[in-house]
Amino acid sequence: MDHFNYQNGELHCEDVPLARISEDVGTPAYVYSTATLLHHYDAVAKAFAEVRPIICYSIKSCANLSICRLLRERGAGFDVVSGGELYRALAADGDPANIVFAGVGKTDAEIHQAIDARIGWFNIESEAELENLIAIARLRGASVNAALRVNPDVDPKTHRYTSTGKKESKFGVDLERARRVFNDYGRQDAVRLTGIHLHIGSPVNSVEPYVSAITKTLGLIDALRGDGFAIDTLDIGGGFGAHYKASEAPPAVRYAEAIVPLLRGRGLKIILEPGRSIAANAGILLTRVLYLKKSGERDFLIVDAGMNDLIRPALYEAYHFIWPVAPAAGFVPAQRGEGVSMPGLRLMDVVGPVCESGDFLAKDRMLPPMQRGDLVAVFTAGAYGMVMASHYNTRPNPPEILVDGNQYRVVRRRETYEDLLAAERE
Repeated sequence: MDHFNYQNGELHCEDVPLARISEDVGTPAYVYSTATLLHHYDAVAKAFAEVRPIICYSIKSCANLSICRLLRERGAGFDVVSGGELYRALAADGDPANIVFAGVGKTDAEIHQAIDARIGWFNIESEAELENLIAIARLRGASVNAALRVNPDVDPKTHRYTSTGKKESKFGVDLERARRVFNDYGRQDAVRLTGIHLHIGSPVNSVEPYVSAITKTLGLIDALRGDGFAIDTLDIGGGFGAHYKASEAPPAVRYAEAIVPLLRGRGLKIILEPGRSIAANAGILLTRVLYLKKSGERDFLIVDAGMNDLIRPALYEAYHFIWPVAPAAGFVPAQRGEGVSMPGLRLMDVVGPVCESGDFLAKDRMLPPMQRGDLVAVFTAGAYGMVMASHYNTRPNPPEILVDGNQYRVVRRRETYEDLLAAERE
């Protein structure tokens, strides 16, 4: 579900016409819906309410400070994977006790920063990291909580770059090795190793991989408890899907119906780390047609947003539904997604201005007639859109706009050329 809908032939975000936003801030621009963000957060909270989870929003999915504050006010903690994200979580007034810090390459400076902040948990990815955390905590005279990230060797059937649950992944330790890690490091005070963490990948559009991963992990927890370890926390990660092509992602309640029964009566504090499922459908990338071009047998729609603004199509071959903001009469889609069909569509590639052949937003896409100056919406761009934007070709990052009902505000201004050079000025 999202709150981007055509009203009188023109696309709106909630009650605001996107054309009005473009007149104010120009293009390209990211536009987010408050109602959609809160709807998806609330859906997760309600679905898993029985196990009273700590919901740690994954900042890496969409990091805007206003969005983090919005979700924190709704009750969210934060999942962070860098010192910068930790700084951002604290700037959003996040409760340090509800912050988890993951990532395979935490630096010493980041570890000190997290200890100073008194975060809730370090999610540990390797023996080497755990040894280093123990050494730093002892040096500081500190005692911190940690969860060992395990790799349950489950195939989430997602893109190879975002699959993290297979045994050959760089993330976590395999289940067999996990017991040795606890035996070697689980009985000391500097790092209280009392939790298990898993995250199998994203997006995962079926419940079966979660059932398999959690079942295997609960077996490990039973074995560890049998070995005398007090395991009190299970962080099941995130990875729940979002609608890109149609309605491929199960709703939060479907995941919960399969997962919650596995957790009942286990005496575990449960942590969830949703990101994509909250933010993806809450945002679009608004762009404008620059030119139409024919080259050989191919037709190109050249727009002012490029791979530096939204890299997912180039990096992951990801699908994003693309459609005009104000399509010609007869071309308002009855539903959005892959396979929209109506007379008069043309096969086109949607490409950007970046000087790379890989700079595209869509290939071989059936689209309605468009012309120079038309506004175009790239849907499901709220997650891993702006956070992965770059300055390639010395292109300023776009602004971010947050809509709430019939009002909107700029929550990140458009960068200027001067911004791009500021750190290089002597």
